[in-house]
Amino acid sequence: MKKLLITTLLLISGFIFAQKKDLGKVTIEELNEKISPIDSSAVAAFLIKNCDVKFIYSEINGFSVVKTFKIKIKIYKKEGYEWANHSIGYYTGSNGRDKLNFSNAVTYNLVNGKIEKSKLKSDGEFEEKANEFWSRKKITLPNVKEGSIIEYEAELVSERLNSIDEWYFQSSIPVVYSELKTIIPEYYNYNVMSSGFLTPVVSKDRTTKTHNITSKERVTNGRAVSTSYSSNEFSYAENKTLFVLQNIPALNDESYVNNIKNYTAGVKYELASIQYPNEPIKNLTTDWETVVKSIYENDYFGPELNKTGYFEKDLEAVLNGITNPDERLAAVFNFVKSRMNWNEMYSYSCNDGVKKAYQEKKGNAAEINLMLTSMLRHAGIDANPILISTRSNGISLFPSRTAFDYVISGVELNNQVVLLDATNKFSLPNILPIRDLNWFGRIIRKNGSSAEINLMPKFNSKDVVNIMASISSDGNIIGKIRDQYLDYNAFVYRVNYHDVTKESYIEKLEKRHQGLEIDEFEVLNTNDLSKPVVENYSFTSTNSVEIIGDKMYVSPFMFFTTTENPFKQETREYPIDFVYPNQDKYNINLTIPEGYVVETMPQPKAVSMPQETGSFKYNLSNNGNQIQIIFTLDINQAIIGSEYYDALKNFYKEIINKQTEKIVLKKA
Repeated sequence: MKKLLITTLLLISGFIFAQKKDLGKVTIEELNEKISPIDSSAVAAFLIKNCDVKFIYSEINGFSVVKTFKIKIKIYKKEGYEWANHSIGYYTGSNGRDKLNFSNAVTYNLVNGKIEKSKLKSDGEFEEKANEFWSRKKITLPNVKEGSIIEYEAELVSERLNSIDEWYFQSSIPVVYSELKTIIPEYYNYNVMSSGFLTPVVSKDRTTKTHNITSKERVTNGRAVSTSYSSNEFSYAENKTLFVLQNIPALNDESYVNNIKNYTAGVKYELASIQYPNEPIKNLTTDWETVVKSIYENDYFGPELNKTGYFEKDLEAVLNGITNPDERLAAVFNFVKSRMNWNEMYSYSCNDGVKKAYQEKKGNAAEINLMLTSMLRHAGIDANPILISTRSNGISLFPSRTAFDYVISGVELNNQVVLLDATNKFSLPNILPIRDLNWFGRIIRKNGSSAEINLMPKFNSKDVVNIMASISSDGNIIGKIRDQYLDYNAFVYRVNYHDVTKESYIEKLEKRHQGLEIDEFEVLNTNDLSKPVVENYSFTSTNSVEIIGDKMYVSPFMFFTTTENPFKQETREYPIDFVYPNQDKYNINLTIPEGYVVETMPQPKAVSMPQETGSFKYNLSNNGNQIQIIFTLDINQAIIGSEYYDALKNFYKEIINKQTEKIVLKKA
C-alpha cells in the first residue's frame, strides 16, 4: 500500500510493553560467574535472546517490517568461544532487498577487578553472497576469553511482509531469558504457529498509532505558480504481543533426529489475510487449498508447467516406438535426468524458466521437476506436481506458502502415486533424494484440487552381507565378503561414493574397522541403477578372536559387531527418524580351525518391538567344523514415535548383548 489516508480512531488500553531485559548492563557478578546455573556443563549461555518486530510506514513504500535482535551471551569455557561468531541471512534478490546492520557489538572482560570493553572493529565484520537471492553478514567479537560476556544488536528491515521468520527461544546452549515482541498494524492478520515442547508466557495489548502525511499541491495562476502544503493525519490500531520464556535448558541434537528445529521452542508468523480500510478482505493462507491455489497461479509455477513447445521435438524422438506406459515413464524420467543438471537451488518457483533451463541444461528444483511433469503429461501419463518441504526446511504442519520449499513430480498409475525427482542422477521411481523424505507433501491436480501425499517409503531397503571365512590357528579370520545394497541403501551408496577412488574407499573402510585388511576389492553396478550395488572383497580380521590357554573366544560378527547403543538419553521427546525402513541381513559361515571343537555358542533369540515397528532374529548352528550364523534386523517404519523410545533403547541393548556374545572353541 503506497499511501494511506485514514481517520479512524480506536480506544486503547494504555498497557505499556516493558523491556524485561536489555543490553549494556553487564555487572561484575555476571563476569565472575563460573558456571551456568541452568546447566553446570554448559560451555556458554544466552543471558538475553530477544527479538522485537514492528512495522514502519513511509508515504513512498507503505509498510515495512523491522526486526531488532538483542543478544547477550556468557562464555564459560574455551569450547564456547565459537559463540563469539554470529551470522544473519537476508534477502538480496530483485523483489525488495532487505537491509541488515549490526550495532553495539561489544566484548566485556573483567581485568584487575574492573570491566573492560572491546568494541567490534571493521575487520571483525564480513559479508558473503550465499546465492543470487540471499546474502549473509557475519561478525566475530574480539578479545573473547573464558568468563567474557558478548553483546550485539542487529536490525533487519524488509518489505517482505508475507512471513516473519521463526524466532527460536531455545538453543543448543542454555537461555536465561528470551522474548519475542511483535507490534503489527490491524490491517495484517497473521497465523501464529508454535513449535517445540515449551510454552511461552503470552501477553497482549492493543494501542493506536498515528501518522502525519504532508501533501504538496502546485497551483498556476497566469504566469505565477504557487505551492501549498497540507497535513493529513491517519490512525490505526496496533496489535501487540509479547512471548517470554525463561531458564530454558539446552536442546540436545540426539541420534536419528530429522531436523532439530522441528522440536525447538519457537514462534512463526504467516500472513493469512489483508484488509485495508474500505477494501474487501484478501485471504492468503486460510487453508491448504488456498495455499496451493496461490502457488499454482503464480507466474513462476502454473504457466511454466503448461509450456511444451521447447521440448516436443526432442521428446518425440525419445518416445519413438515405446507404447507401454511404464516404459514411457522410464524413458521420460531418464531423459530429464541425463539432460538436466541441478544447480542445488531449492524452490517450487522457477527462476530462469523451464525453457531457458532446458536450453542451458541446468536449473533449480522447480525448473527440472515441472519440466519433468510437463513432459510426462505430453507422453500421455497422468503426472502432477507435488509440493514438499525438504528435511532442512522442517515439517509442513500448518497451511502456509513457506511450509514448502521444493517440488517433485507424482504419477498416478495403477491406483498408486509414483514419486519422481529428476534433480539427482541416481534417483529412481519411488527412490527420492534423502532431502525429500519429510513426512508428506501435497499433490496439485489439473482440476485445481490438492491432496496430501505420504512421502515416506513403505518398503524395507536391504543390506545383505554374505561372509565365507575360516579361523586360522593363530586367531586370524580370513575370508570373502559379498555385500549387496538395495533400493535406498544402493542410492545412498552411489551418492556418497560415486566420485571416491577405490583406494580411498578401502583406506576409509580399514580405518573404520580396526584390525581389518582388505584385498581383491571390486564394486559392481554403481551406474546400472536397475541392479543392486555389490561389493566383493577378500579380508583378514586380526582382532576378532582372543586366544586364552587352549580356548578361542570368537566375535561372530567380527568388524560388523554393534558395540554402542545409539540411544543414550534417559528420555526422549522427539520422534526417532531412521530416514527410510531398512533391513540388515547377515549370512555368516565360519570354518573352525583343525583340532578345535565348539564348546559354547550364543543362544538363538528373536525380539520384536511394539506394533511391529522393528524386530531382529538371531540363529546359530554347528555342524562339524562349520558354524552358520544368520542375523536379520528389520526397522519397519521410517519414523518411530517417542512413546516407543524406551522399547527401542532396550531393543538395541538386546542387539548389542547378542552380537557381543562370544563363540567359545576349545582344543579337542
